[in-house]
Amino acid sequence: MSDATQLAAAASSPDARVGLRAALALRRLAEKLEAVQVSNARRQGWSWQEIAEALDVSKQAVHKKYAGREPARGPQEG
Repeated sequence: MSDATQLAAAASSPDARVGLRAALALRRLAEKLEAVQVSNARRQGWSWQEIAEALDVSKQAVHKKYAGREPARGPQEG
């Protein structure tokens, strides 16, 4: 279920099994998108507080979830 149109249709299906699978796929996609954007923000110099505010969560929550996932910074990135 990778096509966005199919996923959107499945999410509103009256078949609970189909709808729940679509909900799972959407949740996984949202997690991946969030991780990519947190990584982008950190590379751009955003603080954990700024990211937390953008995600409407606490600084502690976002740091706990993503601090270990940060890619190594190159020498020019400090």
